Amino acid sequence: MYEKTVKGKSGAETEEYTVRETVKEDVEKISLPRTIHLIPMDRIDGFDVRPGFYEINGATAIPGGVNFTVYSHGATSIELLLFHRMEEEPFAVLPFPQHYRIGNVYSMIVFKLNIEEFEYAYRVDGPYDPKKGLIFDKTKYLLDPYAKAVTGQSQWGDSPGHEQHYKARVVKDDFDWGTSKQPLLPMEDLIIYELHVRGFTKDDSSGVFHPGTFAGLMEKLPYLLELGVNVVELMPIFEFDEMQDYREVDGKKLYNYWGYNTVSFFSPNTSYTSSKEYNREGNELKNLIQVFNQHGIEVYLDVVFNHTAEGNEHGPFFSFKGFDNNIYYLLTPEGYYYNFSGCGNSLNCNHPIVHQMILNCLRYWVTTYRVNGFRFDLASIMGRNEDGTPMNKPPLLQSLAFDPILGDVKLIAEAWDAVGLYQVGTFPSWNRWAEWNGRYRDDMRRYLKGDGGMAQAAALRIAGSRDIYEVSTRKDASVNFITCHDGFTLNDLFSYNEKHNEKNGWNNTDGAGDNNSWNCGVEGETDDPEVNGLRHRMMRNAFCLLMCSRGIPMFLAGDEFCNTQFGNNNAYCQDNITSWLDWRLLEKNREMFRFFQYMIRFRKDYRVLRSNISGGACGFPDISFHGEKPWRGQFAAYERYVGVMFAGQEPEKDPEVVYVASNSYWEDVTVLLPELPESMEWELAADTWEARQEERTSGLSGNRFTIRPRSVMVWVGKGLK
Repeated sequence: MYEKTVKGKSGAETEEYTVRETVKEDVEKISLPRTIHLIPMDRIDGFDVRPGFYEINGATAIPGGVNFTVYSHGATSIELLLFHRMEEEPFAVLPFPQHYRIGNVYSMIVFKLNIEEFEYAYRVDGPYDPKKGLIFDKTKYLLDPYAKAVTGQSQWGDSPGHEQHYKARVVKDDFDWGTSKQPLLPMEDLIIYELHVRGFTKDDSSGVFHPGTFAGLMEKLPYLLELGVNVVELMPIFEFDEMQDYREVDGKKLYNYWGYNTVSFFSPNTSYTSSKEYNREGNELKNLIQVFNQHGIEVYLDVVFNHTAEGNEHGPFFSFKGFDNNIYYLLTPEGYYYNFSGCGNSLNCNHPIVHQMILNCLRYWVTTYRVNGFRFDLASIMGRNEDGTPMNKPPLLQSLAFDPILGDVKLIAEAWDAVGLYQVGTFPSWNRWAEWNGRYRDDMRRYLKGDGGMAQAAALRIAGSRDIYEVSTRKDASVNFITCHDGFTLNDLFSYNEKHNEKNGWNNTDGAGDNNSWNCGVEGETDDPEVNGLRHRMMRNAFCLLMCSRGIPMFLAGDEFCNTQFGNNNAYCQDNITSWLDWRLLEKNREMFRFFQYMIRFRKDYRVLRSNISGGACGFPDISFHGEKPWRGQFAAYERYVGVMFAGQEPEKDPEVVYVASNSYWEDVTVLLPELPESMEWELAADTWEARQEERTSGLSGNRFTIRPRSVMVWVGKGLK
């Protein structure tokens, strides 16, 4: 065996062929020809190149160079642009030769490229016919849809400029996960804490060394463990453009702070890191997930696959529009953008190409970042057909439900969109998807503030919304919440009757108007101790019922110490103390924090609150409803007292009986509890009338008790000592 190099001519400067000749001793005896393998090497714009690995999307460092793979259905040609860091003009332009294309995929290895010395983008040429959705423009620099890191936005508030000339970097994935294990928490045990990475620690009062970053969040791990939550759900951390719709109102800078305008689905937001991670982008986030998982806390990402930051026909043009506009977006017959998201465009999620990209994306975040779950923003859009109509069995949602890589990942849908499609209870799930239960939020808010006719709805919500979710096929489907990022904080829910969004610059026309809130008699902040006492009791009522409801509880970061947004129920643009957590309130409202701790611990102690563990116990059914007298099947419209009792028993354990008594009436109510077996007595476990929940050692004498106005009491059946 021997090797020799033969040089010959080609259309791309000079081709080099490495010729390997294999000669066997008996070749002439059997009359077989010599086998010659030719490995072509083209030279384009000063670089040695050759066809790449077509099934590896994006840009990937390999021994000796970088593999670039990109695809477009409608393109006639694609160019790879290489830039020196921070430069706007490419130092090399490498057209993909036509023989580097298989099907609609272009792939090229560029040799002797140091990933730390360049950034890259593409230019794509093709037909231009806007009525058919074809808007190829070979003058545009395009961001790789599979980019693992985006340049130009590492500093919060910096715009990429130059008409959105985003570029990408090649990332070296060398993070050492060691033998790290994921918590793999059962769905019934989840307690979800929703937060914004920047806002959680950005204010000086957070006391962290790295405010507004993944590292700053990790500094708060001891606090989260003390609170008792076991899931943190991060508002969008994919690379987004906070400068979209940037403006100044009354001298204040307003950004697209929340981040629901994705620029790149495979890239972490580099402005959320405490230091530059050139070509190691994502390591700080990976470290956060690894450490949180080691302490039993799962990390979920709020993902936005319903639209992108490219907007409509008047929006920027920096990625998907240039690769295949008519494939990536839902378009009208005239070529305009359907806007089911309220943000200018809607992704064509069930087109096979987009379907494949979303699946690849989620797999990437699970395998490379070890993400434990996803909450899908406006998920109903992901179930729309290419003509915009809702589908019965959307292929994408079904694929995600059954994908092997995603088998242990929690999937949570915001089961509606911005134009009225509301699928709470009917979201296509395959017994796999959970849902934000918007009806829980709305019904419980109305009941808590004392609206008439809400007792029956409140009882059903506390019992797990069995009227919405079929228990046999939709187990653990309901994510219960009273507050989230979108709307009032818990403090503001009982401090304002009306939204106060004037600082957003839209004359208070933005944000929801149907908040079902109650200001307890005074609009906004007050020094009145009676009003403030009532407000705190209302907050305790809300959280107590949330922790005592079947389903998965979720609450908003800062609610545990009465954080306020000053009545703003749509603080998407407020990168300031309006949206940032004010940690000084933790000391001011320490008793509220302790109450949250107590109720979280109580929920963990009583599995019967989380699951039907045996179908009942002590002669009681699994769940039963009660009025001022025991055993009610239906509540009258005038009633404002609701009793819900849970009963169950695990093998070789004592029975669990928990009675949740809730009075949204403004006067005392006398209540008779169900009769327990002779070996048990009722013991008071929680009473929101009091700020502190002291240890109680004596039981109730008899079965009768009085519940104070607008308060909640929780009773447990205890064995006699």
